[in-house]
Amino acid sequence: MEQTKLNNLKSIAAKIRLGALEGVHAAASGHPGGSLSIAEIMAYLYFKEMNICPDDPRSPDRDRFVLSKGHAAPALYATLANRGYFSTDLIPTLLADAQAAEKKDP
Repeated sequence: MEQTKLNNLKSIAAKIRLGALEGVHAAASGHPGGSLSIAEIMAYLYFKEMNICPDDPRSPDRDRFVLSKGHAAPALYATLANRGYFSTDLIPTLLADAQAAEKKDP
């Protein structure tokens, strides 16, 4: 991979980390470690590898991604926002609904 493309993915991964931390901080709850550790994977998949289009999110030909690492949901939210599925301004509000359920997590 070209150095320019690699640097771009590193920059995106940093934005994903920042967004995940913003979401966890705004919710005053969460597990940031899982999101921090998956940022490069999310950047590579969503910005290089996967066949997706934010303008046509229901395309039958799109790739699907299943995140079974539930504590990394803030990284998924940040990735989707940075990819253009919704505004990055919404990141701090995305964990609000999950906050109550997460507090019950043993």
